[in-house]
Amino acid sequence: MSAGEPYTLQLADDVHAYVQPDGGWCLNNAGFVSDGTTTLLVDTAATQRRTEALAAAITASGAPRPSYVVNTHHHGDHTYGNAHFATTVVSHADCRKEALASGHHLELIWPGTDYGDIKITGADLTYTDRMTLHTAGTDVELLHPGAAHTIGDSIVWLPHRRIVFTGDLVFEGGTPFFLMGSLSGSLRALELLRDLGAETVVPGHGKVTDPSAFDRTERYVRFVAGVAEKAHAAGRTPLEAARETDLGEFAEWQESERLVANLHRAYAELDGLLEGAPVDSIAAFGDMAAMNGGRMVACHA
Repeated sequence: MSAGEPYTLQLADDVHAYVQPDGGWCLNNAGFVSDGTTTLLVDTAATQRRTEALAAAITASGAPRPSYVVNTHHHGDHTYGNAHFATTVVSHADCRKEALASGHHLELIWPGTDYGDIKITGADLTYTDRMTLHTAGTDVELLHPGAAHTIGDSIVWLPHRRIVFTGDLVFEGGTPFFLMGSLSGSLRALELLRDLGAETVVPGHGKVTDPSAFDRTERYVRFVAGVAEKAHAAGRTPLEAARETDLGEFAEWQESERLVANLHRAYAELDGLLEGAPVDSIAAFGDMAAMNGGRMVACHA
């Protein structure tokens, strides 16, 4: 396997993770559960080409085409391939709403990427708190943690195998990103993840890991909260604060520029904005570009 080549990792007899190295912008993970008769897919991919490769990997495993696709949230790297599978799409109600409202949002940020033929497709079946899908020979539990990475996140929990698909509540080796969700909500989501008692953790991006990922993620979120409290009180802008911050143990994580976007969310919450309420994403992405010398880091899809 060459560097950057997607690979399928068998986690149990009936569960696989589909990992797209190196987990940077637009290189998400997916996964599938199958009993050989029916298949449930967790998330898709950012481009037609990558979604076709995911479909081929499912077929190569011996699993039939998915009967269900579950979206962990609305971002295009997890949803743009929905239409390819021509099956029932399931998500939180706010994920469906945001997917349809944001449309081809990745093209606005990274217009030079070859996305292929992408049809924006929201969920056919939605829930608001929790639901269980009885399919692929097992019970697949979907849990909404509240506003965290986004307002419409879903945790996909497989209690029979102690495996959890976190979506972008966890980036293994990458910087967490909660501009469109909530800092305080992210901490609560991590507690919910811990309480499940998972043994194997499939993050939204990065290598398959274990529950220690929750601790690493929490340390970063609390680090951002501390930076925000001091800088906000001192009257510094999020960009000024980010530029002055020593990332310490988090300096080697990918997409470190996300700090400034996370500070935008942290400042909003310090100002009393409700968790998940919209912030100025254009300003935040502009500040991330400024952190990178005036340009966004490339979409790697």
